[in-house]
Amino acid sequence: MADDGGDEDERGFFAERPLSAPQPPTRNAKSPRAKATPEKPHYHGHRERLRARFREAGPAALADYELLELLLFRSIARADTKAVAKALLERFGSFAEVLGAPEHLLREVKGVGEIAALDVRAIAEAARRMTRGEVAKRPVLGSWTQVIDYCRAAMAFEPREQFRVLFLDKKNVLIADEVQQSGTVDHTPVYPREVVRRALEVSATAIILVHNHPTQPFSVTLGHA
Repeated sequence: MADDGGDEDERGFFAERPLSAPQPPTRNAKSPRAKATPEKPHYHGHRERLRARFREAGPAALADYELLELLLFRSIARADTKAVAKALLERFGSFAEVLGAPEHLLREVKGVGEIAALDVRAIAEAARRMTRGEVAKRPVLGSWTQVIDYCRAAMAFEPREQFRVLFLDKKNVLIADEVQQSGTVDHTPVYPREVVRRALEVSATAIILVHNHPTQPFSVTLGHA
């Protein structure tokens, strides 16, 4: 019958037609899902790049607003801190004045909340205490007698030879006392390039080179540069 043949043709059509596998979207295809994926912000990866430059090139390589950004990273999460740092500098005039600003004025700057303002004030207090402690504890080595007394206290009982460098400012105040090399009971190496590099790093205007002799009653060899 005609009707039966029609039914058979229709069933056969649907039964025998191969199913096509889903095709992946082409590169240029526009799908609702693709439109829903947010684009990365323009500052994506900026924090890690800034931290890497701080580590590799040193703090002096950063501008004031960049150093201020680093300080704000911990208190302002997942946001662009560059604009906030620049706004703070514009409002108060300098890096030091930002740290010295009272908390209520810091919070008047757009993007600075209670936590960020408190962190800035805490950093300022930490810097103040560090400076006060360094000034109070750094000795003045204005004469050879003072140098000898200082070295006696620092290394009179060292069992091995040391090459030590005392870095001084223009007023003979001790900036840093560092053991550059430590050797055996009768020998220690010296690397002048490292001494000069370190003197530049700490902005020393004078250095005193100290070398002890453990096998003798307290005895040091001093040199001034």
